[in-house]
Amino acid sequence: MNTEDTCTRSWTNRAIQIIESDYQRSADTHLIKLDVEAFPGIDIYLKDESTHPTGSLKHRLARSLFLYALCNGHIGPKTPIIESSSGSTAVSEAYFARLLGLPFIAVMPKSTAKKKIQQIEFYGGTAHLVDHSDEIYAESHRLAQELNGHYMDQFTYAERATDWRGNNNIANSIFEQMKLEQHPVPTWIVMSPGTGGTSATIGRFIRYQRCNTQLCVVDPTHSVFYDYYHNKDATITLNRGSNIEGIGRPRVEPSFIPGVVDEMIKVPDAHAIATMQWLHNKLGRKVGPSTGTNLYGVFQLARRMRDQGETGSIVTLLCDSGERYLDTYYNPQWIAQTIGDVQASYDHLQTLMA
Repeated sequence: MNTEDTCTRSWTNRAIQIIESDYQRSADTHLIKLDVEAFPGIDIYLKDESTHPTGSLKHRLARSLFLYALCNGHIGPKTPIIESSSGSTAVSEAYFARLLGLPFIAVMPKSTAKKKIQQIEFYGGTAHLVDHSDEIYAESHRLAQELNGHYMDQFTYAERATDWRGNNNIANSIFEQMKLEQHPVPTWIVMSPGTGGTSATIGRFIRYQRCNTQLCVVDPTHSVFYDYYHNKDATITLNRGSNIEGIGRPRVEPSFIPGVVDEMIKVPDAHAIATMQWLHNKLGRKVGPSTGTNLYGVFQLARRMRDQGETGSIVTLLCDSGERYLDTYYNPQWIAQTIGDVQASYDHLQTLMA
Protein backbone atom coordinates (compact mmCIF):
# COMPACT_ATOMS: atom_id res chain seq x y z
CA MET A 1 0.00 0.00 0.00
CA ASN A 2 1.59 3.31 -1.08
CA THR A 3 1.59 6.52 0.92
CA GLU A 4 -1.45 7.98 -0.86
CA ASP A 5 -3.48 4.80 -0.28
CA THR A 6 -2.43 4.74 3.37
CA CYS A 7 -3.57 8.34 3.84
CA THR A 8 -6.91 7.60 2.16
CA ARG A 9 -7.43 4.48 4.28
CA SER A 10 -6.59 6.45 7.40
CA TRP A 11 -9.08 9.16 6.42
CA THR A 12 -11.78 6.52 5.74
CA ASN A 13 -11.21 4.95 9.14
CA ARG A 14 -11.54 8.33 10.79
CA ALA A 15 -14.66 9.18 8.74
CA ILE A 16 -16.39 5.98 9.83
CA GLN A 17 -15.44 6.68 13.44
CA ILE A 18 -16.93 10.20 13.19
CA ILE A 19 -20.24 8.86 11.90
CA GLU A 20 -20.37 6.06 14.47
CA SER A 21 -19.54 8.52 17.25
CA ASP A 22 -22.39 10.74 16.12
CA TYR A 23 -24.72 7.72 16.30
CA GLN A 24 -23.44 6.82 19.77
CA ARG A 25 -24.38 10.30 21.00
CA SER A 26 -27.92 10.01 19.63
CA ALA A 27 -30.88 8.61 21.55
CA ASP A 28 -33.49 6.34 19.98
CA THR A 29 -36.70 7.91 18.70
CA HIS A 30 -39.86 7.76 20.81
CA LEU A 31 -42.76 5.40 20.24
CA ILE A 32 -45.95 7.38 20.88
CA LYS A 33 -49.16 5.56 21.80
CA LEU A 34 -52.08 7.22 20.05
CA ASP A 35 -55.42 6.78 21.82
CA VAL A 36 -58.25 6.53 19.29
CA GLU A 37 -61.64 5.82 20.88
CA ALA A 38 -63.11 4.61 17.59
CA PHE A 39 -60.95 1.49 17.67
CA PRO A 40 -61.25 -0.21 21.08
CA GLY A 41 -58.82 -3.07 21.62
CA ILE A 42 -56.60 -1.84 18.79
CA ASP A 43 -53.50 0.01 19.96
CA ILE A 44 -51.97 2.49 17.51
CA TYR A 45 -48.37 3.70 17.79
CA LEU A 46 -46.32 6.38 16.02
CA LYS A 47 -42.55 5.98 15.84
CA ASP A 48 -41.49 9.62 15.98
CA GLU A 49 -38.63 9.96 13.49
CA SER A 50 -38.85 13.76 13.59
CA THR A 51 -36.61 13.76 16.69
CA HIS A 52 -33.47 12.79 14.78
CA PRO A 53 -30.78 15.52 14.62
CA THR A 54 -31.84 16.40 11.07
CA GLY A 55 -35.54 16.06 11.82
CA SER A 56 -36.73 13.09 9.77
CA LEU A 57 -36.70 9.38 9.09
CA LYS A 58 -34.10 10.00 6.39
CA HIS A 59 -31.40 10.59 9.02
CA ARG A 60 -31.16 6.81 9.40
CA LEU A 61 -30.90 6.33 5.64
CA ALA A 62 -28.28 9.05 5.18
CA ARG A 63 -26.08 7.52 7.87
CA SER A 64 -26.35 4.08 6.25
CA LEU A 65 -25.64 5.44 2.77
CA PHE A 66 -22.50 7.24 3.94
CA LEU A 67 -21.19 4.17 5.75
CA TYR A 68 -22.00 2.01 2.71
CA ALA A 69 -20.16 4.38 0.36
CA LEU A 70 -17.17 4.70 2.71
CA CYS A 71 -16.82 0.94 3.17
CA ASN A 72 -17.05 0.41 -0.59
CA GLY A 73 -14.30 2.95 -1.25
CA HIS A 74 -16.54 5.38 -3.14
CA ILE A 75 -15.73 8.41 -0.97
CA GLY A 76 -12.33 9.96 -0.31
CA PRO A 77 -11.07 13.01 1.59
CA LYS A 78 -12.13 15.49 -1.09
CA THR A 79 -14.98 13.71 -2.87
CA PRO A 80 -17.99 15.91 -3.71
CA ILE A 81 -21.23 14.17 -2.70
CA ILE A 82 -24.23 14.44 -5.02
CA GLU A 83 -27.73 13.21 -4.26
CA SER A 84 -31.10 13.32 -5.98
CA SER A 85 -33.83 14.00 -3.47
CA SER A 86 -37.17 15.64 -2.77
CA GLY A 87 -35.67 17.21 0.32
CA SER A 88 -35.40 15.25 3.57
CA THR A 89 -32.66 12.83 2.48
CA ALA A 90 -30.67 15.77 1.16
CA VAL A 91 -30.97 17.60 4.49
CA SER A 92 -29.64 14.56 6.33
CA GLU A 93 -26.85 13.88 3.84
CA ALA A 94 -25.78 17.52 4.02
CA TYR A 95 -25.44 17.02 7.78
CA PHE A 96 -23.15 14.00 7.38
CA ALA A 97 -21.16 15.61 4.57
CA ARG A 98 -20.44 18.53 6.87
CA LEU A 99 -19.31 16.13 9.62
CA LEU A 100 -16.73 14.76 7.17
CA GLY A 101 -15.80 18.11 5.63
CA LEU A 102 -17.06 17.16 2.18
CA PRO A 103 -18.91 19.35 -0.35
CA PHE A 104 -22.53 18.36 -0.90
CA ILE A 105 -24.93 19.10 -3.76
CA ALA A 106 -28.63 18.17 -3.66
CA VAL A 107 -30.43 17.84 -6.99
CA MET A 108 -34.10 18.55 -6.30
CA PRO A 109 -37.30 19.71 -8.02
CA LYS A 110 -38.02 23.43 -7.82
CA SER A 111 -41.22 22.56 -5.96
CA THR A 112 -39.28 21.34 -2.90
CA ALA A 113 -40.29 23.07 0.33
CA LYS A 114 -38.22 26.21 0.93
CA LYS A 115 -37.56 25.19 4.52
CA LYS A 116 -35.78 22.04 3.34
CA ILE A 117 -33.59 24.04 0.95
CA GLN A 118 -32.70 26.40 3.81
CA GLN A 119 -31.76 23.44 6.02
CA ILE A 120 -29.52 21.97 3.31
CA GLU A 121 -27.76 25.32 3.04
CA PHE A 122 -27.57 25.57 6.84
CA TYR A 123 -25.52 22.37 6.86
CA GLY A 124 -23.23 23.74 4.17
CA GLY A 125 -24.81 22.03 1.18
CA THR A 126 -25.95 23.47 -2.14
CA ALA A 127 -29.38 23.00 -3.71
CA HIS A 128 -29.27 22.38 -7.46
CA LEU A 129 -32.87 22.77 -8.66
CA VAL A 130 -34.46 21.24 -11.76
CA ASP A 131 -37.89 21.88 -13.26
CA HIS A 132 -39.36 18.38 -12.94
CA SER A 133 -38.86 15.50 -10.52
CA ASP A 134 -38.00 13.03 -13.28
CA GLU A 135 -34.94 15.14 -14.21
CA ILE A 136 -33.12 14.59 -10.91
CA TYR A 137 -31.54 11.26 -11.86
CA ALA A 138 -29.77 12.25 -15.06
CA GLU A 139 -28.68 15.61 -13.64
CA SER A 140 -27.17 13.91 -10.58
CA HIS A 141 -25.22 11.52 -12.80
CA ARG A 142 -24.02 14.44 -14.91
CA LEU A 143 -22.84 16.47 -11.93
CA ALA A 144 -21.04 13.49 -10.39
CA GLN A 145 -19.15 12.89 -13.63
CA GLU A 146 -18.39 16.56 -14.18
CA LEU A 147 -17.11 17.12 -10.62
CA ASN A 148 -15.44 13.74 -10.21
CA GLY A 149 -17.81 13.19 -7.31
CA HIS A 150 -19.89 10.36 -5.92
CA TYR A 151 -23.60 10.10 -6.70
CA MET A 152 -25.05 8.61 -3.51
CA ASP A 153 -28.20 7.40 -5.37
CA GLN A 154 -30.56 6.66 -2.50
CA PHE A 155 -33.14 5.22 -4.89
CA THR A 156 -30.80 2.37 -5.85
CA TYR A 157 -28.85 1.74 -2.66
CA ALA A 158 -31.36 2.38 0.14
CA GLU A 159 -32.46 -1.25 0.37
CA ARG A 160 -28.93 -2.65 0.57
CA ALA A 161 -27.18 -0.01 2.68
CA THR A 162 -29.13 -0.88 5.84
CA ASP A 163 -28.54 -4.10 7.77
CA TRP A 164 -32.05 -5.57 7.83
CA ARG A 165 -31.14 -8.44 10.16
CA GLY A 166 -30.85 -6.17 13.17
CA ASN A 167 -28.04 -3.85 14.31
CA ASN A 168 -30.47 -1.27 15.72
CA ASN A 169 -32.29 -0.68 12.46
CA ILE A 170 -35.75 0.87 12.62
CA ALA A 171 -37.58 -2.47 12.63
CA ASN A 172 -35.38 -3.81 15.44
CA SER A 173 -36.08 -0.61 17.40
CA ILE A 174 -39.85 -0.93 16.94
CA PHE A 175 -39.98 -4.50 18.22
CA GLU A 176 -37.72 -3.71 21.19
CA GLN A 177 -39.90 -0.74 22.19
CA MET A 178 -43.09 -2.81 21.86
CA LYS A 179 -41.96 -5.58 24.22
CA LEU A 180 -43.91 -4.39 27.29
CA GLU A 181 -47.09 -3.35 25.44
CA GLN A 182 -50.38 -5.22 25.66
CA HIS A 183 -49.94 -6.48 22.10
CA PRO A 184 -46.13 -6.60 21.80
CA VAL A 185 -46.01 -8.14 18.33
CA PRO A 186 -47.70 -5.70 15.93
CA THR A 187 -50.48 -7.04 13.77
CA TRP A 188 -49.44 -4.50 11.13
CA ILE A 189 -46.62 -2.09 10.45
CA VAL A 190 -47.59 0.65 7.99
CA MET A 191 -45.07 2.52 5.85
CA SER A 192 -45.14 4.80 2.81
CA PRO A 193 -42.48 4.38 0.09
CA GLY A 194 -40.07 7.04 -1.12
CA THR A 195 -37.04 5.03 -2.10
CA GLY A 196 -38.60 1.83 -0.79
CA GLY A 197 -35.60 1.24 1.45
CA THR A 198 -37.42 1.48 4.79
CA SER A 199 -40.22 -0.85 3.73
CA ALA A 200 -37.57 -3.31 2.46
CA THR A 201 -35.74 -3.17 5.80
CA ILE A 202 -38.92 -3.65 7.84
CA GLY A 203 -40.30 -6.41 5.61
CA ARG A 204 -37.06 -8.36 5.58
CA PHE A 205 -36.64 -8.02 9.34
CA ILE A 206 -40.17 -9.33 9.95
CA ARG A 207 -39.45 -12.41 7.85
CA TYR A 208 -35.97 -12.97 9.27
CA GLN A 209 -37.35 -12.85 12.82
CA ARG A 210 -40.26 -15.12 11.79
CA CYS A 211 -42.86 -12.70 13.17
CA ASN A 212 -46.57 -12.84 12.39
CA THR A 213 -46.57 -9.09 11.74
CA GLN A 214 -47.73 -7.99 8.29
CA LEU A 215 -46.36 -5.02 6.36
CA CYS A 216 -48.77 -2.63 4.65
CA VAL A 217 -47.32 -0.03 2.27
CA VAL A 218 -49.45 3.03 1.53
CA ASP A 219 -48.87 4.83 -1.76
CA PRO A 220 -49.98 8.38 -2.64
CA THR A 221 -51.63 9.55 -5.83
CA HIS A 222 -49.23 10.05 -8.78
CA SER A 223 -46.94 7.21 -7.73
CA VAL A 224 -46.25 3.92 -9.51
CA PHE A 225 -45.49 1.63 -6.56
CA TYR A 226 -49.10 0.49 -6.04
CA ASP A 227 -49.54 -0.48 -9.68
CA TYR A 228 -46.13 -2.15 -9.79
CA TYR A 229 -46.96 -4.20 -6.71
CA HIS A 230 -50.05 -5.60 -8.44
CA ASN A 231 -48.81 -6.09 -12.01
CA LYS A 232 -44.99 -6.36 -11.55
CA ASP A 233 -44.39 -4.15 -14.60
CA ALA A 234 -41.13 -2.36 -13.75
CA THR A 235 -41.36 -0.16 -16.85
CA ILE A 236 -44.30 1.90 -15.51
CA THR A 237 -43.63 5.63 -15.46
CA LEU A 238 -45.59 8.81 -14.89
CA ASN A 239 -44.95 12.25 -16.34
CA ARG A 240 -45.14 13.92 -12.94
CA GLY A 241 -44.32 13.28 -9.30
CA SER A 242 -46.40 12.97 -6.16
CA ASN A 243 -48.01 15.94 -4.42
CA ILE A 244 -47.05 14.36 -1.08
CA GLU A 245 -43.46 15.46 -0.69
CA GLY A 246 -40.95 12.75 0.19
CA ILE A 247 -43.00 9.74 -0.86
CA GLY A 248 -44.31 8.28 -4.09
CA ARG A 249 -42.23 8.10 -7.25
CA PRO A 250 -42.95 8.54 -10.99
CA ARG A 251 -40.89 5.43 -11.78
CA VAL A 252 -40.24 2.08 -10.10
CA GLU A 253 -37.19 2.55 -7.89
CA PRO A 254 -34.67 -0.32 -7.52
CA SER A 255 -34.91 -0.19 -3.72
CA PHE A 256 -38.63 -0.99 -3.66
CA ILE A 257 -38.95 -4.73 -2.96
CA PRO A 258 -42.57 -5.87 -3.51
CA GLY A 259 -41.91 -9.40 -2.24
CA VAL A 260 -41.66 -8.23 1.38
CA VAL A 261 -44.98 -6.33 1.27
CA ASP A 262 -48.20 -8.05 2.39
CA GLU A 263 -50.68 -5.40 1.28
CA MET A 264 -50.75 -2.01 -0.41
CA ILE A 265 -53.32 0.77 -0.04
CA LYS A 266 -53.67 3.73 -2.41
CA VAL A 267 -54.25 6.97 -0.49
CA PRO A 268 -55.75 10.03 -2.25
CA ASP A 269 -53.83 13.24 -1.56
CA ALA A 270 -56.81 14.97 0.05
CA HIS A 271 -57.26 12.04 2.48
CA ALA A 272 -53.58 12.29 3.45
CA ILE A 273 -53.88 16.03 4.15
CA ALA A 274 -57.11 15.62 6.13
CA THR A 275 -55.49 12.91 8.27
CA MET A 276 -52.40 15.08 8.73
CA GLN A 277 -54.66 17.89 10.00
CA TRP A 278 -56.50 15.47 12.30
CA LEU A 279 -53.23 14.32 13.84
CA HIS A 280 -52.03 17.91 14.20
CA ASN A 281 -55.11 18.63 16.29
CA LYS A 282 -54.75 15.38 18.24
CA LEU A 283 -51.08 15.84 19.16
CA GLY A 284 -51.00 19.63 19.35
CA ARG A 285 -48.01 19.69 17.00
CA LYS A 286 -47.54 19.78 13.25
CA VAL A 287 -46.55 16.69 11.29
CA GLY A 288 -45.62 16.19 7.64
CA PRO A 289 -47.95 14.98 4.87
CA SER A 290 -46.30 11.55 4.56
CA THR A 291 -47.33 10.93 8.18
CA GLY A 292 -50.91 11.74 7.20
CA THR A 293 -50.63 9.17 4.41
CA ASN A 294 -49.30 6.56 6.83
CA LEU A 295 -51.98 7.19 9.44
CA TYR A 296 -54.81 7.03 6.92
CA GLY A 297 -53.62 3.53 6.04
CA VAL A 298 -53.55 2.68 9.75
CA PHE A 299 -57.17 3.81 10.15
CA GLN A 300 -58.23 1.67 7.20
CA LEU A 301 -56.65 -1.41 8.77
CA ALA A 302 -57.94 -0.58 12.25
CA ARG A 303 -61.49 -0.22 10.89
CA ARG A 304 -61.16 -3.62 9.22
CA MET A 305 -59.83 -5.24 12.39
CA ARG A 306 -62.61 -3.69 14.48
CA ASP A 307 -65.33 -4.82 12.07
CA GLN A 308 -63.92 -8.36 12.15
CA GLY A 309 -63.78 -8.39 15.95
CA GLU A 310 -59.98 -8.47 16.10
CA THR A 311 -57.67 -6.86 18.63
CA GLY A 312 -53.97 -6.09 18.33
CA SER A 313 -51.51 -3.29 17.62
CA ILE A 314 -50.55 -1.25 14.58
CA VAL A 315 -47.31 0.73 14.28
CA THR A 316 -46.54 3.45 11.77
CA LEU A 317 -44.03 6.26 11.39
CA LEU A 318 -44.21 9.95 12.13
CA CYS A 319 -41.73 10.75 9.40
CA ASP A 320 -40.97 14.43 9.97
CA SER A 321 -42.21 17.66 11.49
CA GLY A 322 -44.80 19.84 9.81
CA GLU A 323 -42.68 22.91 10.52
CA ARG A 324 -40.95 22.22 7.21
CA TYR A 325 -44.21 22.68 5.33
CA LEU A 326 -45.64 25.94 6.65
CA ASP A 327 -45.60 27.44 3.15
CA THR A 328 -47.30 24.43 1.58
CA TYR A 329 -49.31 21.79 3.46
CA TYR A 330 -50.19 24.22 6.25
CA ASN A 331 -51.05 27.01 3.82
CA PRO A 332 -54.79 26.91 2.92
CA GLN A 333 -54.23 28.74 -0.36
CA TRP A 334 -51.51 26.29 -1.45
CA ILE A 335 -53.70 23.33 -0.49
CA ALA A 336 -56.64 24.72 -2.48
CA GLN A 337 -54.46 25.25 -5.56
CA THR A 338 -52.46 22.02 -5.37
CA ILE A 339 -54.59 19.44 -3.56
CA GLY A 340 -58.10 20.86 -3.84
CA ASP A 341 -60.93 20.91 -1.31
CA VAL A 342 -60.12 18.58 1.60
CA GLN A 343 -63.39 19.07 3.53
CA ALA A 344 -64.98 16.03 1.88
CA SER A 345 -61.94 13.99 2.89
CA TYR A 346 -62.16 15.25 6.45
CA ASP A 347 -65.84 14.22 6.52
CA HIS A 348 -64.84 10.83 5.10
CA LEU A 349 -62.27 10.46 7.89
CA GLN A 350 -64.93 11.09 10.52
CA THR A 351 -67.10 8.43 8.89
CA LEU A 352 -64.19 5.97 8.81
CA MET A 353 -63.69 6.46 12.52
CA ALA A 354 -67.39 6.33 13.43
